[in-house]
Amino acid sequence: MARIVYGVSGEGSGHSSRASEIAAWLEAQGHEVRLASYDRGYRNLKDRFTVIEISGLHIVSEDNRVARRKTLRRNLAALPDGIDSVRGVRRELFEGFRPDCVITDFEPTTAYLAKHYRLPLISIDNQHRMRYMRFPCPRHMRVDAAVTKTVIRAMVPRPTVALVTTFYFGEVKNTRTFLFPPILRRAVLDSRPREGTHCLVYATAGHESLLHVLRQFRDERFLVYGYEREGSDGPLEFRPFSKDGFLDDLAGCKAVIATAGFTLITEALHLGKPYLALPMAGQFEQMLNGVLLEAAGLGRSLAAPDVDEVGAFLAGLDDYRAALSDYPRADNRAILAKLEELLDDDLHLLRYLHKPCTSC
Repeated sequence: MARIVYGVSGEGSGHSSRASEIAAWLEAQGHEVRLASYDRGYRNLKDRFTVIEISGLHIVSEDNRVARRKTLRRNLAALPDGIDSVRGVRRELFEGFRPDCVITDFEPTTAYLAKHYRLPLISIDNQHRMRYMRFPCPRHMRVDAAVTKTVIRAMVPRPTVALVTTFYFGEVKNTRTFLFPPILRRAVLDSRPREGTHCLVYATAGHESLLHVLRQFRDERFLVYGYEREGSDGPLEFRPFSKDGFLDDLAGCKAVIATAGFTLITEALHLGKPYLALPMAGQFEQMLNGVLLEAAGLGRSLAAPDVDEVGAFLAGLDDYRAALSDYPRADNRAILAKLEELLDDDLHLLRYLHKPCTSC
């Protein structure tokens, strides 16, 4: 059995949700796993696994737009803590634990230490779609696409193998990239969808323009998460954060109106829910998710909330439901089988694939 270090981005909950499923499976197979994460990722994982808290990068947003200056200032201010964090990870997880390989879910500290110690590196994330998969990209997004690919290369050195989760399957660019359906939480896989009368709304606090638009739909019922408040405001019902409550409202909604994060989109599609995506401006991955969602005919994507466009989306729910009837619903077995293949026989295949990459 292998000793594995697993680095998990703490930005949002999608990375830790995916890592939780993978890490639990690894431990069930008898592997020793030590995780490293920060912020929400650390909080989501610490009660279930052996996790050390590290420093990490954050995105600051205002009204569903990346606040670039504030993002830069926040991350620069955290640099001294980041240096100490790298030293701690190196001492505790690499020199003390002595892993056989490293898995990263878009977490750079563990990825670069894998490169430093010449260890096999497996990336498991959806970000590497933008590095190793071909996808349709509108002309006005091509500069952002190029910048994003550069950022991904800077965040994660070339992995030995890239296991990429996606709801759009494009052509891969090399023989070490493998595409898989999204990794879903067991609670989602076990959930039974039903068609209710409400729309589930999720956005980051401060996205007031969305609330202004939704207030115009007096005959609708919107269950709103993410605003850190409770109570009712016309058709809006604000809900406190609750994993179980959120999933129940998702399973029972007639549609989702939310930011374009990968995890929520894929959970909604699995449950057969039409999706109106509101990508965060300046966040290319969310913009791409919106493009791919529309390309598949499973929902709409809006650069900004608009009464007419939201109304058109709500009026077309039957068409989206028809398209969703053909959406391939899968569990996590395919990616787990590939991971088992890589780790089997004392990591024989993974070590073989890693040999040409020891000096990459």
